[in-house]
Amino acid sequence: MSAMRAERLNAVLGQLLEQGSVDVRGMATTFGVSGATIRRDLQALHEQGLLVRTHGGAVANGGGLELPLRYKATQHHSRKRLIGATAAKLVDAGAVVGMTGGTTMTEVARALADRQDITVVTNALNIATELVPRSNIRLLVVGGKARHASYELVGPTAEAMVAEYHFDVVFFGVDGLTIEHGCTTHDEMEARTDLAFIQRAQRTVVVADSSKVGRIKFARICDISAVTDLVTDSGLDQNRVAAFERAGVSVEVA
Repeated sequence: MSAMRAERLNAVLGQLLEQGSVDVRGMATTFGVSGATIRRDLQALHEQGLLVRTHGGAVANGGGLELPLRYKATQHHSRKRLIGATAAKLVDAGAVVGMTGGTTMTEVARALADRQDITVVTNALNIATELVPRSNIRLLVVGGKARHASYELVGPTAEAMVAEYHFDVVFFGVDGLTIEHGCTTHDEMEARTDLAFIQRAQRTVVVADSSKVGRIKFARICDISAVTDLVTDSGLDQNRVAAFERAGVSVEVA
């Protein structure tokens, strides 16, 4: 896929997330391309189940739009890289680290890649791909049902395997985070597997860019009381930082 087309597809999906619909004429004007080009883009996303075509545009598919990992990877990338580097500093020598999936978590893995003294347990294929060439890291991959959107292995098999381990620290991502509703995500099976990691951890760290804060998604992972730390970016305003800290969450701003 060309960089220009990837940018257009991300723009379409981003507008669907924010507004629920896109129109061909508006996107064609924005990118300086023909309406036929935008219609081909919409058709490609329709065939992936990410939107529903309409006359003159498209709307969200009604099931709660979840961007596949390959599209999420380009969103807020510089923020995610800073978050990953900051989160990695929370890992002590000799630690056993649990990691779920997501693009921000990929940046945590990259920041840990040169460490000599840690064990990483993950249910995410993208994290495993980052770390498996690193002979300096002891890597364990949890099995389960593969989620195409997030590259995570989830379900009862994954939960049973995670229950056999103890983690000094678990890093996990969210699609929504509020004090009132806690940590939420799009998929209930993913939420249960994330919770299995959290329940076996001494320290639980949400890694999420500030765009996730204030959102509530379909499936609850855990209450805010289960979170010890939040690592995010400078887009989180000070009032929200203070509110999380009053709720007992230590906030690290990258």
